[in-house]
Amino acid sequence: MNMYEWVEIIFFFVVLLVLVKPLGIFMARVYQGERTFLSPLLAPGENLLYRICGVEKDDEMDWKRYAWAMVLFNLVLFVALFAILMLQHLLPLNPQKFPAFSWQLALNTAISFVTNTNWQAYSGETAASYFTQMVGLAVHNFVSAATGMAIVIALIRGFARRKTSMLGNFWVDMTRGTLYILLPLSLIGAIFLVSQGVIQNFSAYKTVPLVQAITYDKPKLDDKGNPLKDAKGNPVTESVTAKEVTIPMGPVASQEVIKELGTNGGGFFNANSAHPFENPTPLSHFLEILLILLIPGALTYTFGVMVGNPRQGWALLGVMLLLLIASFAVLQGVEVSGNPLLAKLGVQGANLEGKELRFSLAGTNLFTVATTGTSCGAVAAMHDSLTPMGGMIPLSLILLGEIVFGGVGSGLYTMLAFAVIAVFVSGLMIGRTPEYLGKKIEVREMWMSIITILTAGIVVLILSGIAMITPPAAASMANPGAHGLSEVLYAFASMANNNGSAFAGLNANVNFYNILGSLAMILGRYVPAVAVLAMAGSLAEKKYVPPSLGTLPTDKVPFALWLTLVILIVGALTFFPALSLGPIVEQLTMLGGK
Repeated sequence: MNMYEWVEIIFFFVVLLVLVKPLGIFMARVYQGERTFLSPLLAPGENLLYRICGVEKDDEMDWKRYAWAMVLFNLVLFVALFAILMLQHLLPLNPQKFPAFSWQLALNTAISFVTNTNWQAYSGETAASYFTQMVGLAVHNFVSAATGMAIVIALIRGFARRKTSMLGNFWVDMTRGTLYILLPLSLIGAIFLVSQGVIQNFSAYKTVPLVQAITYDKPKLDDKGNPLKDAKGNPVTESVTAKEVTIPMGPVASQEVIKELGTNGGGFFNANSAHPFENPTPLSHFLEILLILLIPGALTYTFGVMVGNPRQGWALLGVMLLLLIASFAVLQGVEVSGNPLLAKLGVQGANLEGKELRFSLAGTNLFTVATTGTSCGAVAAMHDSLTPMGGMIPLSLILLGEIVFGGVGSGLYTMLAFAVIAVFVSGLMIGRTPEYLGKKIEVREMWMSIITILTAGIVVLILSGIAMITPPAAASMANPGAHGLSEVLYAFASMANNNGSAFAGLNANVNFYNILGSLAMILGRYVPAVAVLAMAGSLAEKKYVPPSLGTLPTDKVPFALWLTLVILIVGALTFFPALSLGPIVEQLTMLGGK
């Protein structure tokens, strides 16, 4: 890396770490119902919402009521968004007269945004109206993020409370997370993005003439939108001359900021954060990466504050940083090394294919690991164009459960599930009953942790295997062989782990991926969420066990390293065979000169 890139990366992590503590303290105060500097402005509106909705904010719930409230609320949100997508052609703010979504695509999209996945099997600028983008998708960016935050707060209360079945009130946690945290940060971020050139308007799309006409080969499509192929399997194309171009417009900034802040990822445009209307300058690029990691990072300190030991939060943050920085270093190294096959043709230097060169190679790679380490899914580069080992880095980060730093809420509760397993295994090794934060870890907590960690992995492996033997699914791969397996594996990993980014090269807008992808997103979101709430209820009912000489210190460097090792071992045992058949064999093939 050159000096500019070193300064950029170091300055980024300094800013992130500086913000973790104050935001973490603020969020702890919000969720504990304490007065904050925003209370005089927002508390009257918060209380009015409770009166209108009939919510008693002091009426706490056990884990079952909390889980039912979460599931039913998300079900209502799904029905509302599905209706918007199916009735889009009848609704206002549709200057381009976009038709309604097909029911399969509407089903997939509605589930995607409700589950905080934001997987898109469509191009936003050619399929979604302004009404759909704002009232449908942007609103769900807020509430799906607030749902994940509420779940992890319930789990934290499970660790912090003693001999009670109460975990708080889901409606109160949802309201406070949205009103005090997501909305103010989004407002500030949107204003900044507009200042950088991110568009925000309701104009119809603009058609402007090109300075010079362009002739290119356009793939022919069948009536279902699939590329046509000749008898030899080659794409069928036709020559097209373009003399003008259509420039899309829309209310982008208001959706862009919550897309990053809530680790949602669904882009207003198909190019996502590589589009100059979504991400125009190095400053906007810096802010968007910061927004992706900000709340997941700060929640670790919120955890430390609420359990009465901030060092516990720093330990978890240290594990996240270690894995993120290591992933960035490997990705940067393999992409700088380039492609040896191109080197033989005289093309020397780094692999710049698919990179956003406005933001430097390091800046683009940092965005890549940030968005796949979290459940964001926004992209500033084409992941399909990475070298095979480079592509394995974002794929592996997703497969690990997106704990680096993970989605808002979901990343921390998955990391805490890993911590429970690490404590349990270490307890077995020293012949002592495992304890974490003064709570004994027993069979129920272990089962819930295992379900939380392994659900998405099992779903990914099963559905990827089904795709490999299903002709319509296999036909959607643009690249057969090892790279095609990587495309399919990445797609189901992205959906089951609620990421939403795509490896590209895979036509996902077919019934197989729309329907099975919907199943993957539902299982990947709600099975772990309910398991976490069940674990929270079990922990809250336990009595506190004071630390003794035999208690494993979980806020020290040795435990952080042990936790890191457990995460890597679980990931390797689960996914190494699949990775061996995909990116690893592709890398070896490339190095072999084929």
